[in-house]
Formats: sequence, C-alpha cells, structure tokens
Amino acid sequence: MMEREFITRNLKEFEIQEYVKASLRGVGLSDIKIQRTPLGEKIIISASRPGLIIGGGGSNIKKLTKNLKREFNLENPQIEINEVQDQNLVAQVVAERISISLEKYGSVRFKSIGHRIMGDVMNSGALGIEILISGKIPSARARTWRFYQGYLKKCGDPALTQVDVAYKAAKLKSGVVGIKVSIMPPDTRLPDDIKILEFQETPGLEEVEVKEDENKDKEKEEKVQKLENEDKGDKGKKA
Repeated sequence: MMEREFITRNLKEFEIQEYVKASLRGVGLSDIKIQRTPLGEKIIISASRPGLIIGGGGSNIKKLTKNLKREFNLENPQIEINEVQDQNLVAQVVAERISISLEKYGSVRFKSIGHRIMGDVMNSGALGIEILISGKIPSARARTWRFYQGYLKKCGDPALTQVDVAYKAAKLKSGVVGIKVSIMPPDTRLPDDIKILEFQETPGLEEVEVKEDENKDKEKEEKVQKLENEDKGDKGKKA
C-alpha cells in the first residue's frame, strides 16, 4: 500500500536524522534534510562548525558515509555540508551551546551561562529570546528557570511559523536537565507591522488625465452646438 510506503520512508528518514545527530555532537548542528535523487540519497547538514564534520582529509565525513551505508542499507549516500551564517540566531545551535556549557561547568554557573548566551543572541539582532532550563538545578529539587529578553510571540500563526524553537538535554551529575530555546529572528514580519508608502507621482498619468479632460470638454461643446443648431432650425420652421 502507498500509505505504508510513505510511513516506512518517513520513519527511515527520521532514524537517519537521529543517527546523524547522535554522531555529530559539539559541531553546532542546525538542521538535517534528506533529499532523494537519481544518484542516491542526499543528506544536507547545516552546522556552525563544518570543519569538525569533515575532519582531517575528510576522515570524519568518510566514516559517517560508511556508517550510514552499513546501518541503513543506503546505496550511495551523498553528504552536503552548509555553514550557518549566524549561529546566535539559530535556536538549535544556541540550545547545544547551553547544553555543552552546563555539562562542562556544572549547575553552579547556570545563571551566568543563561544571561551570557541571551546577551549574545540579542546583540546579533534578534527581536526576542526565551530560555527555559528545567531539572534539578542548582539544588536537589526540580524546578524551571526562565531567562527572557525582548519581544516574543506566544500564540497565533507567528508563534508557530516564525519563532525558531529547539529542545536539548544536558546530562549532569544531579540528573538530566531539559533546555528549551525560543528565538524570534530579526526578519520576522508580524501581522500588525504596517508600513505606509509615500505617494509617488507618475508623469505619464498627468498627461493622460489632461487629454481625457480636453476630450470631454470638446464633446460637451459639440453637444451644445448641436442643440443650438436644432433650436435655430425649429424656430426657422415656425417662422
């Protein structure tokens, strides 16, 4: 059945994406897309540190290609790497940075980590950011810490389509800590953002309007002359 084929294909793509995420940790991974081409599967990886994915002499990318062939029975997987232009505006990269920092410095410095990364994102031009860190941090009792700055849509279509949201987990001694990052990019266009354009006169329009007015005046004069001539003719007949 066609439905089963679609489900199987999408499930396989999801497993490939999860495998690539698990294999590429600490490279600033942003997005993974899979395209089917006549030559084989094309895997597009967007990351802020593409050099770590490639490795010395392409060793890492060759190893990843070999593992994908073996694990998922891919005939000819082609890996394409794109560099993220501004890593501070990609929620997935920011969430990974927070996760690595928490695992490196522990739960003691989580406030300084949150405020520092929040400042970097706002300095890059973001309209707003929200960071949620949930877990046993800094004490043994679980709670949620919220860091926010700027303007961020929480409901409606802009919150679903224009706000970049990412989730990540950090493994600490006290347990697993969940991280959620929401960023509103600087190019976000909100429904209430209305710009009034200045009126620009077009020279050709004035000439057309003048000609139309002249033609209308001529038609009126011709009608008046016809009416006068008809009146004169009627008077002459009566006389």
